[in-house]
Amino acid sequence: MTSSERDAFLHESFPVNFQWATSSVTFKVEGGWLEDGKGETIWDRFGHENKVFDNQTADLACDSYNKVDYDVYLLRGLNVNTYQFSISWARIFPTGYRGSQSEKGALYYDKLINALIESGIEPLITLYHWDLPQALQDYGGWTNASIIEAFKDYADFCFSRFGDRVKTWNTFNSPWVVSHVTHNMLKSHAEVWHVYDDKYRKTQGGKVGIALNSDWAEPLDSSRAEDIAAADRYLQFMLGWFAHPIFVDGDYPAILKTQIEQKRKECPHSEGARLPVFTPQESKRIQGTADFFGLTHYTSRMVNSSNGGCTPGPEGVGNFYSDIDPSWSSTASDWIFSAPWGLRRLLHYISTEYLKTTKVPIYITGNGIILMLTCVLLVYFVAILLDGVDVQLFTVQSLMDGFEGQQGYSQRFGLHHVNFEDADRPRTPKQSAYFYSQVIKQNGFAIQLMLKPQSIHASFCAILPLLPVVLLMILFSIIKYDNISLSDR
Repeated sequence: MTSSERDAFLHESFPVNFQWATSSVTFKVEGGWLEDGKGETIWDRFGHENKVFDNQTADLACDSYNKVDYDVYLLRGLNVNTYQFSISWARIFPTGYRGSQSEKGALYYDKLINALIESGIEPLITLYHWDLPQALQDYGGWTNASIIEAFKDYADFCFSRFGDRVKTWNTFNSPWVVSHVTHNMLKSHAEVWHVYDDKYRKTQGGKVGIALNSDWAEPLDSSRAEDIAAADRYLQFMLGWFAHPIFVDGDYPAILKTQIEQKRKECPHSEGARLPVFTPQESKRIQGTADFFGLTHYTSRMVNSSNGGCTPGPEGVGNFYSDIDPSWSSTASDWIFSAPWGLRRLLHYISTEYLKTTKVPIYITGNGIILMLTCVLLVYFVAILLDGVDVQLFTVQSLMDGFEGQQGYSQRFGLHHVNFEDADRPRTPKQSAYFYSQVIKQNGFAIQLMLKPQSIHASFCAILPLLPVVLLMILFSIIKYDNISLSDR
């Protein structure tokens, strides 16, 4: 690209109907852990057992349970047209089963959904984002096959109660993060998709998918076949584990099955992994059960071949070792490093690996570490306009700071700062909120119209005159680096 071509490119727009979203996760923001009969979740138990940083809990969190109007007001200020949030299973069914249904819990989500629609914001609901009812966990959680029917009943209720207003559903968000017992999750996902397809699709006209998380795996030495194969195993052990059964043939990837079987033979006395087998009927039931490809992505890894021996876990069983490039910028999280070109490669990989025959759009269901937001959005711009990848939704995670699991409130990933020292939990927009709202307003990078100095912190204003140059440099590096060997992967 010449400089004039790059200038013109940056003044292009995202597709007309592009969905701009932000998100929240129930246990991170709602609070109200016992209000109106809500049941205990595994995260409630975790916090109450003092396993979180500084003995913090999610009991109050951001108090979103009592601040629906406040949160929707923040969403209007962002200009988003979509809000992705999860439902607390234990707030709807306190014990996890339909017989324990809580009407007050359902009314909370009615109120939130209605407020969003009145503000012109489309709700996108995740049915399960890691907060299992503790009563189900006590019976083995996702390791107990009976949970499939329980999850199916819960989803059926949500479709019947909210589906007249909610048109997009995630069954699971980032299941790889929270469970290495994925067999029942995949079967649960498929059953829920079929419930919607059989009972609700015709009248409600919505979509059901799954949000899978994945890093990009770059071979440490792209000239070594061993490293290329190791990087592919990394992706198969992370993304393919879920995506291949759903989007390809109803079964786990051949590479995954072969590698695990090989390790079992090498290590007969130290089983590092076990992969259950789908029956032909189960495979048929799972294949094709997604109306979009949900992707959550934050970082990349440099991967090389290694001998994992008989060590359990993905790296040991998969015979690969992953690390970062020291030149990548760090973030507030110790596992996330900025490598935006990896995102473009991952989107290309997904398009060729999973969406050749199953033509569904890609929804970005989680992304946008604040310091990387400009780079990330540029990558999507490149992927859509130059690569022709069908990305239709982008989600910045998240609307506000929240309870970050074991880290409690010590890590902040929100577009809005939350004062957790104040019982009223006031929210304050960050610089990133102003930036994101302007991108949405322009539906792209109309640079001269963005980032008005009076709307953001003075220290940031000093770099505004250089912003077009910075964006062009980032864009040029993304295109230049990717074009080296994008077609090879």
